[in-house]
Amino acid sequence: MIITAMGRWNPAPGRLLEWHPTSAARASAEAAPVDSAPASFLQEDHLKAAWAARERGDVHTAYTGVATEIDGDVDTDAMSRALAAYVLRHEGLRCWFEVEGNDVVRHLAPPEVAAFEVSDAGEATDDDEFQRYVRGRFSSEATADAWPGFVVGVVARPGSFTLYYGADHAFTDGGSQALVISELTDLYALETGADVPIPAEAGSHLAYATDERARAATFGADSPEIAAWRDIFTRHDGRMPRFPLDLGLAPGEKAPVRIVERDLLSKELTAAFDAACKAAGARMSSGIFAAVGITDFELAGNTDYFGITVLSTRHHGDYGQSQGWFVNFAPVAFEVAGNDTFSDVAVLAHRGFEQAKQIAEAPVHAALGALAADGTLGSELAVSPNMLSYIDFRWFPGVGRDADTRAEHFTGEGSTSNASMWINRDGEHLYLVAQTPDTEVAAAAVKRYHDHLAHVLETIAREGDYSLTLDDLVQEPAGAGHLDH
Repeated sequence: MIITAMGRWNPAPGRLLEWHPTSAARASAEAAPVDSAPASFLQEDHLKAAWAARERGDVHTAYTGVATEIDGDVDTDAMSRALAAYVLRHEGLRCWFEVEGNDVVRHLAPPEVAAFEVSDAGEATDDDEFQRYVRGRFSSEATADAWPGFVVGVVARPGSFTLYYGADHAFTDGGSQALVISELTDLYALETGADVPIPAEAGSHLAYATDERARAATFGADSPEIAAWRDIFTRHDGRMPRFPLDLGLAPGEKAPVRIVERDLLSKELTAAFDAACKAAGARMSSGIFAAVGITDFELAGNTDYFGITVLSTRHHGDYGQSQGWFVNFAPVAFEVAGNDTFSDVAVLAHRGFEQAKQIAEAPVHAALGALAADGTLGSELAVSPNMLSYIDFRWFPGVGRDADTRAEHFTGEGSTSNASMWINRDGEHLYLVAQTPDTEVAAAAVKRYHDHLAHVLETIAREGDYSLTLDDLVQEPAGAGHLDH
């Protein structure tokens, strides 16, 4: 699987087939009663933002999707049965939501809604036409305010077809998208009589959301996890992390997203970088943060690294195969200045990343609520932070099989004031995807940053270490791109 820009996903032309609920299933979903399970914290934030965006008349882009190529002619009846089986496995996918004032209301449809039928939407003849079509489907159908909050379709041609799935972000995260394409493909194969593994049982996101609220209530203002948040943000003047270079935006300004992709290391050099991290006493995940911290230091003069990372919360229950939003956010901070080599920084990055894992046991909203109450964070609560995520896709179910190997994962593209990075490892390479502002200044700054990061990583991989220097630092206008430490 590769994470890529939606605009770069262009399957071969074919017949456009769509799956929708039967009329009876849709009527049942519309009449679904209110369920007592709360939305998760991230769902609640997302849903309130989505409702506000709809009131403004914004185009809905808060969705994420995945697609793969499958050999053989599509069996539409088998796909209908597979989709029904998929929905029955994941209780959260039978939900839709309303926002009433400051409250988020969940509706849970009965199992009978898992009934689908296929329709023919015509032919896809060129890439631009297909992009308009599929973006239109996702924007209008992959929403949380009506059921279903996901879309399924096929681009069919003799001898093969493209299967795609997309969902409103309320129902999915990056891990779920990595799981769904293999699961749906296996369920389809089982319906055709093929000999494939039966997907493992999956826990319910409703149970997770209920448990998350209960866990949050156990963390007080003086809990070690909250104290760690407070300490890190106090040391950084109560500000959210920013991209270290000037992106050409005024404070608070956003620009349309431009997706940037970059290969960083080949399979062999990735293994060599991994070995260098271990030799320094760190994991590869920590080594990635160390390399980014070095890049921030050498290009922007930031004496320490300060960022927000994304961590899985699936370990809180039987959620390894579940569909839903199973992540938390936590700060990562460590010193860079005063160290001579990557090996030195990697040890500190390892401590910082391990601390982030401990901090992440507290739901982020428990931490932010406490920091808002004591004044550590004020207006910064409304600021979206610059984020860094690292995922090793080699450990996901389905890896090595055709559906996963051929899969492409993409997101909707709205607006941003950051240049957050998703650095990923698979069986072939290490690469990054960044959501950047679509401005000339940002394009130049991001390229400069990614070039230097790639240089740091490759040097470590080839030589086993890296010597820090400010000799190549290109001075920018006073204060530009610097965190106010």
